Amino acid sequence: MVSAVVMAVLMPLAAACSSGTDRSGIVVTTNILGDLTRAVVGDTVPVTVLMQAGADPHSFAISARQAADIEQSALVVHNGLGLEEGVARHVQAAAAAGVPTLAVAERVDPIAYTTDESAGKPDPHFWTDPQRVRKAVEAISAAVLAQVDGIDAGAVRANTDRYLAELDQLDRWMTDRFAAIPAERRQLVTDHHVFGYLAQRFGFRVIGAVIPSGTTLASPSAADLDELAGAIRAAGVGAIFADSAQPDRLSRVLAEHTGVPVQVIGLHTESLTAPGGGAATYLEMARANTEAIARGLSGPTT
Repeated sequence: MVSAVVMAVLMPLAAACSSGTDRSGIVVTTNILGDLTRAVVGDTVPVTVLMQAGADPHSFAISARQAADIEQSALVVHNGLGLEEGVARHVQAAAAAGVPTLAVAERVDPIAYTTDESAGKPDPHFWTDPQRVRKAVEAISAAVLAQVDGIDAGAVRANTDRYLAELDQLDRWMTDRFAAIPAERRQLVTDHHVFGYLAQRFGFRVIGAVIPSGTTLASPSAADLDELAGAIRAAGVGAIFADSAQPDRLSRVLAEHTGVPVQVIGLHTESLTAPGGGAATYLEMARANTEAIARGLSGPTT
């Protein structure tokens, strides 16, 4: 009789657990968004970041355990707009199971690619514009306050305000630093189309990309490289900017193919580094990239 009563009590509790009421913590897909999320929540709630330092957001994969963690979280923060091609189905499965999800890039007034094979598709690389990152932080903060039970709302709001002030300072510094580049030299060639937002925000012209796409999973043809080499010569571009976390062989081949002196300069474009790697936080990454671009484009071309 007693055991029957105990079972009658425990069965509803087990059902409640399996229904999702035990969901906790925040899972974030990319490490850039992970840094922004941690800046907002501080130590008020655990944050799990799926993407390792130096990984490619287009192609990184996760384990079965990590996939299960997604479906047990209180909130999933992901970039969206097609960036996380290797984990998108897991995020979709979590959303279908009732897990709250936030597609951050959809909340920052996204722009579309304007050239090459990605033309017309939404560009997910919003983080090269600190004003868009400001919108992202506000969206993350609002989602955390709305979806994560037991959160210290006062701490989240204070953290958010403090980080927004840091982003405003970053934006002013980047504006001043880029202003030192002569207007005719504000021309970008990158390993793939990743700086559209920076170009729009700070008045750069995108000449082209080694991989004529918004994803590193595409590949250029010989004709693509010939065409871009001609554009580089015609525009007098002195630098190609490549993701330092990925092989730069194609960028170096292109630089040689132009027949004129062209530097290949490494940037941290789509992933943070491990501590000590030069871009362990978003703020550190943005400053390092700004300095590298300013130095690469300000000097004399020969």
